[in-house]
Amino acid sequence: MYKLTLIPGDGIGPEIVDAAKNVIAATSVPVNWEIVNAGLEVYEQEGTLIPENVFESLEKNKIALKGPITTPIGKGFQSINVHFRKKYDLYANIRPVKTLPGIKVPFSNIDLVIFRENTEDLYIGIEKMTTPTTAEATKQISEKGSRRIIKAAFEYAKTNNKSKVAVVHKANIMKLTDGLFLACAREVSKEYPQIQLQEVIVDNMCMQLVMNPAQFEVIVTTNLYGDILSDLCAGLVGGLGLVPGANVGNNMAIFEAVHGSAPDIAGKNIANPTAIILSGAMMLEYLGEKNKSDLICKAVKEVIGQRKYITKDLGGNATTTEMSNAIIDHMLTIKNHINA
Repeated sequence: MYKLTLIPGDGIGPEIVDAAKNVIAATSVPVNWEIVNAGLEVYEQEGTLIPENVFESLEKNKIALKGPITTPIGKGFQSINVHFRKKYDLYANIRPVKTLPGIKVPFSNIDLVIFRENTEDLYIGIEKMTTPTTAEATKQISEKGSRRIIKAAFEYAKTNNKSKVAVVHKANIMKLTDGLFLACAREVSKEYPQIQLQEVIVDNMCMQLVMNPAQFEVIVTTNLYGDILSDLCAGLVGGLGLVPGANVGNNMAIFEAVHGSAPDIAGKNIANPTAIILSGAMMLEYLGEKNKSDLICKAVKEVIGQRKYITKDLGGNATTTEMSNAIIDHMLTIKNHINA
């Protein structure tokens, strides 16, 4: 029995998280969910964005599935995702990006994973006004931070039989910071002689991705570039509603849908649950339940490909519940076929 933390989130979060919970239950993987919550709704009720019981649950269970969370607009409120990343050193943001059948996009053969460094770069948030009209931000890149995210990318490539890893940088201009990141990639790559290292300058990477994304298998990069490229790649396959994500450290992992909380459609049972369901599949693979993870992914592909039970944003008329139930039905069909 796995004891896992479940954070429903705000807006459409509770609806899509419930859908993912039902899909995971249909795999027969034994999960005992500890449900806690954070975000705007909690803040309005309790005066804090992240209650203490959320931290306690995460620190006890080490693995969580999280819905989209709204950070209140205004000074003094740090993104909850950023807070979790910093507090628990969740240094690897991992975003698999794959084309799905039935989705009208320019490319049909995208299958890549982005490894974004999650704790350094310009996102450390050190800024100051050097004069009344000039602002300055600190870009921080360390050997430790660079090596561990790059090594994670190469380990993924090795485990999943990928033949190449692309390191994305701007070392031709930022010779010290991005230069260090690139140097670390070159050193780490020597430990994996069977895997090709591709060195790609970030602006060229943007062009290459919109021209021929299939040439890339694993992409590893710094925090800012990773933030931009991961959304760009999501757009290539149909948007954030189809892409799962994870924030992973040495001792904790939080799996989440990376799209927003969409308060305008909350409670209407029309939100697309694909991203959170696939994030749940990522979580099962992390737990060592790869067969059950693959089962979910296969069922999601079949439901979207058949286009009968898909939500409005995907071109259909199904409710969140109808789509998740169709995925469960396909999972049962697949299991019965395997057992026949």
